[in-house]
Amino acid sequence: QVPLVESGGGSVQSGGSLTLSCAASTATHIVCMSWYRRAPGKDLEWIATIDNGGLEKYSDAAKGRFNISARADATTSWYLQKNNLKIFSLKPEDTAIYTCAASYRLVCDEQNYWGQGTQVNVSS
Repeated sequence: QVPLVESGGGSVQSGGSLTLSCAASTATHIVCMSWYRRAPGKDLEWIATIDNGGLEKYSDAAKGRFNISARADATTSWYLQKNNLKIFSLKPEDTAIYTCAASYRLVCDEQNYWGQGTQVNVSS
C-alpha cells in the first residue's frame, strides 16, 4: 500500500479547471501536505503546501491559479487526512504528473510520505 493516494487527474482543455485530491492511506500523523509536479522533460517542481494550522504556501508559478485546502482527521482534528488542489485556467504547460507528499514534522519542505502521482493533460 502507498502512503498517499491521489485522484482527480485526467484530460482537460485549456482554460478549464480541475480538482486533484490526496488522501492518506498508510501515512499517519500528517501535519503538512504538499503537491509537486513533473512536466515532461523537466525537474520536479513544488506547487503548494498546507499545514495543520491552515497556512497555505504557493510557488510563484502557482499563485493565482492554484488553491490548496485540507481536511483534518476526524478523530484527532490535529493531523491532516486529505487535501484538495484546485487548478483554475489550466494551460498546456500545466501538463504534468502531479504528486502529493506529506510530512509528520512541521518542516513542511521535508517530505516523509509520497503518493504515486496522477497525470494531468491539458490540450490547447
